[in-house]
Amino acid sequence: MVHPVQVSHVTKRYRRHSRHRPYTLQEAVARGFGGLRPKETILALSEISFDVPCGAMAGIVGANGAGKSTLLRLVGGVGRPDSGSIRTDGRLGAMIDLGVGFHPDLTGRENVRTNGVIGGLTRREINARLDDIVDFAGLRDFIDSPLRTYSSGMWMRLAFAVATAVRPDILLVDEVLAVGDAAFQEKCLARIRDFKARGSSILLVTHQIGLVERLCDLALWLDAGRLVELGPAPQVAQSYLAHVQEAQLAQATD
Repeated sequence: MVHPVQVSHVTKRYRRHSRHRPYTLQEAVARGFGGLRPKETILALSEISFDVPCGAMAGIVGANGAGKSTLLRLVGGVGRPDSGSIRTDGRLGAMIDLGVGFHPDLTGRENVRTNGVIGGLTRREINARLDDIVDFAGLRDFIDSPLRTYSSGMWMRLAFAVATAVRPDILLVDEVLAVGDAAFQEKCLARIRDFKARGSSILLVTHQIGLVERLCDLALWLDAGRLVELGPAPQVAQSYLAHVQEAQLAQATD
């Protein structure tokens, strides 16, 4: 069986340069080409492998800096692994940096149309879904106002509505399910469940372990770029929580 998301032995490194690195040819010549080599190499991901079947949701958990967002971005095609392979089959939808690409001087309606095209929709599809996007965001009275007049919550609600209007085969979600008030968060979760019920494969990065237990079928626990555990979501979530509690207890007794 071919899975829509297949990650095989993926490794990713980042090179960190000194803040005194020359940025122009003139600076490099003046310094004798010193400082061009990376100061250090950071291993962001090491030999990560997993598959996500159709209609399944995978949660990715771990501490800050564990490599969660790096992995999600690589699956989304933002960058390439240094080794290993990532294969995706179907239309991708990403909720990683909500609101990136929105222009504050354009109206909400104009931003919907512009970002819908960027997200892969045709103009006809955008026009057909425009009312649903506006109603989902709850911004009917503000949609023709410039985005700079929106609150941050209104901005994020519109961005979420646009991002999920694509109706992807593969959905990538990075810490965006805390958008808006409690009622809107429930609407967001309901839409995610709907995608899953329709057969979409979903990858969720979150620090909300309860969401992983409630929504996900499988989970990955990353630590310093390495896969600690892969398995059923409740099992991995509890293992990770136990680890966090042990670390907190050890820190408190030091």
